[in-house]
Amino acid sequence: MKKFLDQDFLLQTPTAKKLYHDYAENMPIIDYHNHLPPAEIASNKQFKNITEIWLKGDHYKWRAMRTNGIDENDITGSADDYTKFERWAATVPYTMRNPLYHWTHLELQRAFGIKKILNEKTAKDIYKECNDKLKKLPVQTILKKFKAEVLCTTDDPADSLEYHIALKKMKGAPKVFSAFRPDKAMAVENASTYNSYIKQLEQAAKKNIKTYEDLLEALKLRHDFFHETGCRISDHGLETMYADDFTMKYLERSFSNIRKGKALEEKEVSRFKSATLYFICQWNAQRGWVQQFHIGALRNNNSRLLNILGADAGVDSIGDWHVAQPMSQFFNRLDNENQLAKTIIYNNNPSHNAVYATMTGNFQDGKIPGKIQFGSGWWFLDQKNGMEEQMNILSNMGLLSRFVGMTTDSRSFLSFPRHEYFRRILCNLVGADVENGELPKDIPWLGKMVQDICYNNAKQYFNLV
Repeated sequence: MKKFLDQDFLLQTPTAKKLYHDYAENMPIIDYHNHLPPAEIASNKQFKNITEIWLKGDHYKWRAMRTNGIDENDITGSADDYTKFERWAATVPYTMRNPLYHWTHLELQRAFGIKKILNEKTAKDIYKECNDKLKKLPVQTILKKFKAEVLCTTDDPADSLEYHIALKKMKGAPKVFSAFRPDKAMAVENASTYNSYIKQLEQAAKKNIKTYEDLLEALKLRHDFFHETGCRISDHGLETMYADDFTMKYLERSFSNIRKGKALEEKEVSRFKSATLYFICQWNAQRGWVQQFHIGALRNNNSRLLNILGADAGVDSIGDWHVAQPMSQFFNRLDNENQLAKTIIYNNNPSHNAVYATMTGNFQDGKIPGKIQFGSGWWFLDQKNGMEEQMNILSNMGLLSRFVGMTTDSRSFLSFPRHEYFRRILCNLVGADVENGELPKDIPWLGKMVQDICYNNAKQYFNLV
């Protein structure tokens, strides 16, 4: 019987072990999509305790704790930090077979060298040991410890990017790039919230926004500014793809209505999003950026917690919108105009995996290897089954060897063992095929393929190193 989380964790064959330990294990990390705060990287933040770095903002853990019957006050409320940690420790045994159980113990081992199992009985000792070791682990030291060579954060067009600019000037600082995330500029479902955002965008762009044309000009100014600071990625969180036909006259009328505080009809919202996304994607192509589409999350289902905690509170789920036809129409329009940038599409609904994988093959250009990517298992699918299914379907429908690999999509500086988790799963898949006689035992070539997926493909694709 294998020991829990030993050196061969998830590696079930001799070939898998060789591929992981000899080829994948020590590769650097390019984490091209996350939600880490650039201010904390620039200030080289020293976290005061494990709760602050581990539980603050982690809606995966919050969701599990609520399911385990933990009172909200002890999750996101006014309870002290040790109480919150203790409640998480009490929840951990109940997360068995959820990826949180693996991630939790991988992070304890890799960041702190702690091999104890976290539960109520060990909580006090682990809390103290983590806090003692955190004193020597400011943020930039953590990044070096995990070999995080490049990070791409998620940033609104109205953000100043002051911390990205500061990091570029710091000697020895990690490479941190912004990603242009214009979701709020497209979120016209609520007039009041949208108009408040427009004020922020006006200040950032130093431009009055009275018309839709003004909005585009302001966004383009910010797109240009992001490029000047080193940004090479746009990021889009979408319920589904939007590919409605539109005219500027129609858009101007809709924009005028929302600026007056009037609610838009569902069709108007869809056309507005279709147009705005289309124009931004044109700029992406013209600038040579990569664009990422995170599609299929049904967000903010619990209005009670949304009102208390705001978005990203752990009350999101998988959505089930029809996506194939609008995705095809959207990409086809850009491709016909020679305006389709490098693109990664992430799926949140497992029933759509084959749709996404086959869609990428429609718009490859024969010039850039893997130009259109089926992104790694995302959100509810960034677990063992989800990763295996994503890679198996990608293998069947496309070229796994051109895959740009894993990204954390995380808000925690301790989350980088997710790359290790992914790499072990990848090596185990390939190793099993070799042992089953489905692939030749050409270790040098397979080792190269594994290293490409873990690091080299992303390095070439994003061109940020």
